[in-house]
This record gives sequence, structure tokens and C-alpha cells, in this order.
Amino acid sequence: MIPDKAPKEDVFHAGGDLKKDAHVPNFEKYKELYLQSIEHPDEFWGDIAKDFYWKSKHTGQFMDYNFDVTKGEIYIKCMEGATTNICYNVLDCNVHERGLGDKVAFYWEGNEPGDEMTVTYRELLQQVCQFANVLKSQGLKKGDRVSIYMPMVVELVVAMLACVRIGAVHSIVFAGFSAESLCERILDSQCSLLITADGFYRGDKLINLKVIADDALQKCRDKSFPVQRCIMLKHLSKEVEAIPLSSQSPPAKRPCPDLQVRPPEKVPWNPEVDQCWLSLLSGMSEECEPEWCDSEDPLFILYTSGSTGKPKGVLHTIGGYMLYVATTFKLVFDYHPEDVYWCTADIGWITGHSFITYGPLANGATSVLFEGLPTYPDVSRMWEIVDKYQVTKFYTAPTAIRLLMKYGSEPVQKYKRDSLKVLGTVGEPINPEAWQWYYSVVGEKRCPVVDTFWQTETGGHVLTPLPAATPMKPGSATFPFFGVVPAILNESGEELEGPSEGYLVFKQPWPGVMRTVFGNHQRFETTYFEQFPGYYVTGDGKMKISGLLYYMIILWVVCTSGHLLSTAEVESALVEHEAVVEAAVVSRPHPVKGESLYCFVTLTDGVSFSRTLEAQLKKQVREKIGAIATPDFIQNAPGLPKTRSGKIMRRVLRKIARNERDLGDVSTLADSSVIELLFQNHCCGAM
Repeated sequence: MIPDKAPKEDVFHAGGDLKKDAHVPNFEKYKELYLQSIEHPDEFWGDIAKDFYWKSKHTGQFMDYNFDVTKGEIYIKCMEGATTNICYNVLDCNVHERGLGDKVAFYWEGNEPGDEMTVTYRELLQQVCQFANVLKSQGLKKGDRVSIYMPMVVELVVAMLACVRIGAVHSIVFAGFSAESLCERILDSQCSLLITADGFYRGDKLINLKVIADDALQKCRDKSFPVQRCIMLKHLSKEVEAIPLSSQSPPAKRPCPDLQVRPPEKVPWNPEVDQCWLSLLSGMSEECEPEWCDSEDPLFILYTSGSTGKPKGVLHTIGGYMLYVATTFKLVFDYHPEDVYWCTADIGWITGHSFITYGPLANGATSVLFEGLPTYPDVSRMWEIVDKYQVTKFYTAPTAIRLLMKYGSEPVQKYKRDSLKVLGTVGEPINPEAWQWYYSVVGEKRCPVVDTFWQTETGGHVLTPLPAATPMKPGSATFPFFGVVPAILNESGEELEGPSEGYLVFKQPWPGVMRTVFGNHQRFETTYFEQFPGYYVTGDGKMKISGLLYYMIILWVVCTSGHLLSTAEVESALVEHEAVVEAAVVSRPHPVKGESLYCFVTLTDGVSFSRTLEAQLKKQVREKIGAIATPDFIQNAPGLPKTRSGKIMRRVLRKIARNERDLGDVSTLADSSVIELLFQNHCCGAM
């Protein structure tokens, strides 16, 4: 996969200033380290492991695994038998051993300009120890699962690190998900505690988080799984009055100096379940001995969309994940101690886990933690923040870039941005036009762009440029990260060489790869290893390789606005409506989101398609999954194009969604007459 020399395609290269101090300064050094990482992984990762604290050493092989389902159960183990604590490594070691106690860990920037906070490593350690003691006082212990449903506040980081300090396993749910989605994740992971907040503002929109959380807990009770405790952070107002569940008024915005805010209001409160974050902290010690855990003990569960409709609880373990996110953060962003780093993702997604919390803190980095939106209160907000905190490394989604492109270069050029050194993209493929705008306008052609490809399952970047070493090609994720051995397979499972297109797989594990699907190891094996025994299959459609790797649009999971959504999950929500007997969901390109959801619904006999029904269906998906999954288009489909074996031809549906009549071979269709009906019913607004 790695050529002898850097490609001579139409590519871009980093400037000399960056190369001078880079961790990986050139392509030859990258190649040398890469070969070491795949030929001698124990030596490569073992050297990195020396930078971390281990209470005891591992007892067997550094890495042990089986990727071949024909040879027995799939497993991956890294440093099994070694004991450590990731919270101790990212906080105590930085404060007590590296002298970083007074260094800023996070600049918190609230939704409203002027609402801000600075937290040092020492302060963060104190807060985490206090809240860890709160969790222990609630009876939480090693191995227990805790659900966290919070906005982008420092207390979210505190909650997740407090969990891992005592050996509990956190399951963070993105605060844009619905009560139904939160309930489903609580039930699947069997969480015994929910941590949430009263509410927050996303731009000028109030999100009543506690109301949604209460609805989720009621749904859990209805399904015979009562969650006995809920800890609520008063984020919007320090003076919120608790009231009975029967009167659910929205919370007020948290007051802060010099801001015009709404007066405090009341939030729903159930005294039998609810407890106040601040009250629980009162009198708690700022010291808490960490729970020493095996390297292969669970760290967190994070749910990701699955092709079967039911989200998968991706399970990551402690030691290998810590090594991998620390290393990817350091090398992919070429992190140095004087850098100020900003990842605009939400911690509710894997990007926030790996590259807001664990990766940066493991390196003693200073980060910006942003609660708001890139366009609020105006479209210059991101660049105002870059200048305010002198951000050097900036990581965002192509959706945000395309959104800001619409407003031209003037809002960007209002601010200097001269602190920027490296730009990054994450969450979905970036189209070359957006890449060029990002590189030329935002970075002024002096900042390399690291276009990172990875998954919730991989823990960290698996295909990515390195800023000083790798030539950059717009729309390309370039080369594999250290320890990652990709291959391209055809339908028969044969490895393809040279320029080719096929299925992206990985031939061996790296420390940060997922270990299982929580509570369902069989699904883990079926999803990732059964199709091509001996390989981990990414499932992200097909990948194309030329001189540089790049990936094409995924086929059965849609990435809309940087959020990965299962089409099957949306279909399941649609067919739960009594008027729908069948649904098929595909993606179609969107100028801002990247991909949009285009839904075909077949209705029950006697039911007519109407604007009212369309609104009901959108509302149902929104309530079942969350606002991020709201369909962009819903089309009446009297029939769906199926093969004679009954398989829906989604390739044809994608063409119809785009109003493209070049359908290719449709000879296997059982009834080709449905195609013309679908074109006649096409949502004309989609194009």
C-alpha cells in the first residue's frame, strides 16, 4: 500500500517552517516508522507505552488477536494483565509528574459570546476526584455502566473522567438524540445511573434536556427497567427551583455577566430519583484514589449506527485505546506543548471522546471546548474564537466548511487567523471544492489539511495525512496510520493491487480498535469478520485506491451534517407508523450537509399520501431517533424496485432520488413498471 516514494500527483506539501520541528518531518521518516509499526508492532507500541503509568506490567504478548472466524472466536488483546487507570494518566501524571498543574486544560466557550470559563489541569483533577467520590457515594463501582446525556460543558468531561477513575464504564449519548434513542441506549447497556443537565441553548434554540431525559426514564420504567438515580447539572441557572414532574416548564438560560438573558424558570423534578450535581459535591473530598484496572477492562460504550437498524454498542478497552488516541493526536496534528487545539465536534460522538477528551489530555494539551454553533450569533463566530484563543490546530467537519463557504471569504477575513498551523477534517468525505476553500481561504495556503478517515470502531485515525510528512490531495485520506494495514478486496475476497476499487479491510489490529459489541459478541463477529474471514471489514461501502487512498460515499449508512446515521434505523422508525407498510431510505448529495435522507414509503391500502402524513412521518423519525435524523424528502412509493428474490435494489433508488434515468442493468427486477411510477412521484424539490 505504501509506495517507495511520495506520489507525484497533483498534490500539496507543507511549508518548511512546519517540517523543521515536526514529529514526523518527511515522507521517508513516515515510511520508516510505518514499516516498524507493522513489522514489529510490539516494539513500536511498547516504546510508546513507556510514556504512561502502569501499576503492573503485562504478562503475555503485547498484542494478541484472531481475525479469522474459521479459526475460532474473534478477539483482540493489548497488554493484557497490565494494570493502569486512564484518568490517572491524563490528569494526575500531568499535574504531579509533568508540572502542568497550572496549565489550561480547557478554554470553555459558551453558546453566547462572553460566556466563558478557564479550567487548569489541577482544577480539573480536583473536580474529577470530587465527582468520582459522588459516584462512589451513590454505590457505583468498577464495571457499572453510567449513561451521560449532557451539553458541551466542562462538567461533561468531569463526569466521564470520574467514571473511569472509579472503573465505571461511561455510555455518552449525544444531546441531540430523542428520548426514545436515549432510552434504547440505557436499556441496551443496562445503565444504573443517568447524568444530565437542565437544558442548554443551541444558537437561539432552547433544548429542554431534563424534560427529554425524564421522558426517557419513563420509557425505561415502562419497559420494566427503572433507573433509580438521575444527577442533574443546573447549567442554565444556578437558582432553578425543583418542581413536580406534572408541571414541566422549560429551564431558563444560565445568567452570566454582561449578557441579556431570560429570567430563571423551573425544571421538572422527581425527588425520588433526581439529585442536584452541585448539592452532591458539597463536602466531598478533592482526593480519590483511582481504581487500578486491567488494560483490557472496558473503558466506554458508544453507540453507532448499524446496518440492521439497531445501534451497536461499540466497546473500547482501557490500555490500547489510551495508547492509540494519544499517539494519533500527537502525530496527526503534530502537537507541541505551546499549541492551542480546537476540535469543534460534540463529545457525544467518537471524535469528541478521542480528540476532545482522551487524546489531548493524554498529551497535556490546551483545548477549546465549544458549546455553540458555527453560525451563531453570526457566521464569523469560529474565526473570532480562533483569534481569541490563538488556536494553532483546528479540527472540524466538512459540513461546517460547506456551510461557511456559502457566505464567502469576507466573514473569514474579518479575523487574522495567523495563529493557525494545521487544519483537519473529520466525520465524512470532504469534496475537493470544500477542501480547496478550507486550504486557500481559511488557511491561506500555509496550513496543511489532514483529511482523516476513521470510525467509532477504530478508536482513532486509520487513514490520514501527517502534516509535514504526507503530500496532500484534495478529497483524499492518503495513507494508513502507524500499525494499520489496509487492503482492497474484490467480491471474492481477493486482494487487489495497484489502482483499484473494492472493499476496504484491515489485515491486523492496532491497539485502539474496538473489542466487541456490548452484550452481543456474535454481532461483532458477524458485522466485521464474517464477510471476509481473516480481515476486519469497515462496512463503509467501497474504497478506491490510486496513488493515494481516498474513500467514496458510503452505501448503507448516511453521513449527514457529520452525523453517521443508519438508513435501516430510519426505515424502522418510518414503518412503525400505522400508515406505512414498507420503507427504503437512501442518500442523495446535499450542498451543505454532504448527504441528505431521501425516503421512499409504501402505504397501507386505502391511505393517501399527503402533506399531513409527511409531517407526521418526519415527526415520528425525529422523536424516535432525534432531530439530526429528520428526513429531508419523503416520497410516496406504491411499490419498490425488487429483485425476484425480494431484495430492494437500492442502487436504483439512489438514482431515482437524484432524478437520474441512467439506471444501468435492471434485468433482475421482478416488476420494472414500478420505476416509472417512482419517477412520476419524485420530490421535485430534491434537485
